[in-house]
Amino acid sequence: MIQGTGSDVGKSLMVAALCRIARRRGIAVAPFKPQNMSNNAAVCADGEIGRAQALQAQAAGLEPHVDFNPVLLKPESDKRAQVVVQGKVAASQTAADYMARREGRMDAVLESFTRLANKYQLILVEGAGSPAEINLRAGDIANMGFARRLDMPVCLVGDIDKGGVIASLVGTRTVLAPEDAALIKGFIINKFRGDASLFEDGFAAIEARTGWRGFGVVPWLPSARLLPAEDGVVLEREPPVGEDGLVIVAPMLSRIANFDDADPLRMEPGVDFRWIPPGCPLPRDTDVVILFGTKSTLGDLAFLRAQGWHHDILAHVRTGGRVLGLCGGFQMLGRTIRDAEGSDGAAGQADGLGLLDVHTEMTSAKAVRPVNGHCLRTGSMIEGYEIHVGQTTGPDTERALFDLQGHRDGAVSSDGKVEGTYVHGVFASDAFRKAWLQRAGAAKGSTLDYRAAVEAAIDTIADAVEQAIDTEALFSCASKPRLP
Repeated sequence: MIQGTGSDVGKSLMVAALCRIARRRGIAVAPFKPQNMSNNAAVCADGEIGRAQALQAQAAGLEPHVDFNPVLLKPESDKRAQVVVQGKVAASQTAADYMARREGRMDAVLESFTRLANKYQLILVEGAGSPAEINLRAGDIANMGFARRLDMPVCLVGDIDKGGVIASLVGTRTVLAPEDAALIKGFIINKFRGDASLFEDGFAAIEARTGWRGFGVVPWLPSARLLPAEDGVVLEREPPVGEDGLVIVAPMLSRIANFDDADPLRMEPGVDFRWIPPGCPLPRDTDVVILFGTKSTLGDLAFLRAQGWHHDILAHVRTGGRVLGLCGGFQMLGRTIRDAEGSDGAAGQADGLGLLDVHTEMTSAKAVRPVNGHCLRTGSMIEGYEIHVGQTTGPDTERALFDLQGHRDGAVSSDGKVEGTYVHGVFASDAFRKAWLQRAGAAKGSTLDYRAAVEAAIDTIADAVEQAIDTEALFSCASKPRLP
C-alpha cells in the first residue's frame, strides 16, 4: 500500500508508475484505492471510479473496473458529497454523517479487494490523504484502517517540493499508533529538484529517526503534467501553456468536475489554453470559452455570476466569440435549470446564460455510460462517456452536436458559435479535436496523437521511478493479505 504524508504528494502517480513497472516484468498487477474523493471520475462499463484509478489501470494494461475504487466521494458542497459505492450512487451525505457511518462501507471495500486478490498476482493500493490525520483514524477505511484489517505492508511517500519533508515523515512516525507504524516498511522522497546528493544527510536522518528504510529519491517529473489529474488543486498552480495561436480559456468553477477533458487541448501545439482563477476576468483576446462540468450546476452557475464571468461570456459572444459547454457547462448555457428534488446539489431553479434555446430539468436518475458516434458538424468519429443527471430539451437540440449511434446529443446555436454536449472525453478523439480546432480558427493543423502521448508519458515516468528507487526491495515487501 502506497500512503502519503499528505494530499497531492504523488501517491496516484507513484502507483501508476509501479503498475507499469510490474506489467513490464510480466506480473499480473492491478491498482486499488479503497476510498477516493474526487469530482474527476472515469466511466467503466459498470459504473464510475476515480480518474486516477482509470489511469493506473491503463498503466497496468487493464480496462477500468469499479472494483479498482469501490468507494468514491464526489463533493457537492463544502459539507456534502455524493457517495458512489462499487460504481453506483448509494447516497448523498453530509461529511459528518458519512464519517459517522463510513466503517459500514468496509464490507464493499473488502469484497472488491478480495475479487482482485483472487485474480491478480500483485495489488498496488493507494491511500487517501494522510495516515497522520489521527483525528480521522477511528472507522478509517482509506489508510491504516484498511492496512491493519488486511495486515498490509505500507510505503510512505513524502513530497520534498512542498518543503518540510523530514518533519512530515518523522512527524507521521511520531503520531501513529505503534501498531500502525509497524506496518510501514519504508519511505520514498518524491518531487526532488536539483542534485539529489545534497539530500543524503536528510535521507539518512529520516531513516535514523523513523527506523524505516528509504527506497529512494524520485526527481521532479515534468511528464506528470501530461497525465490526467484528479485533484482540483493542480488547477491552482497550473501555469499558462504559453503557446501562440488559438486562445481557449476556462473559468475555474468551484465544483469543477472532469476537468481532464482539457488535457488534449493543453497538449496541442498552436493552442494557448488558460485556466482562469476566481477573481480574474476572462481575457479580451479569448477565441473560445469552455465551461467544463460541475458537481453542482446551480451552485456553480451562482459562483460564475458572483465572479462576473457571465458578463464576460455574454460580451464575448456579442463580438463573435465561440463558447462550448460540457455537461454542467452545457446546462448553464441554456435558458433555465430546474432541480426540484436537489438531485445535483441544493434544490432550486435559476435562469441560465440564455445562449442556447434549451431548458434543463434535473432528475434523480444518473446517466453513466461509455458512448461513441460521430460529430454532426464535422463527420468525425468520437468516443467518450456520459456522467450526469438532468435532461436538456428545447429548439436548439434540433441542431444536435453528436449522433451517438442513433441517439442525438447536445445543441448548437443558430449561428453555430455556441455548442453544448453531455459527452466527456471527446477531445481525446484526435480527428474530432483537429476538425473542431480548425472550425474555431486554429492556424496550425493538429498532429497530436493523444493516446500515444499519454502512453509515452506513463513510460517516461515509469523509467524515472525505476531508476530512482529500489523497486526490487519495494516489491519484495509485498505479502499475502489477510483476507476476510
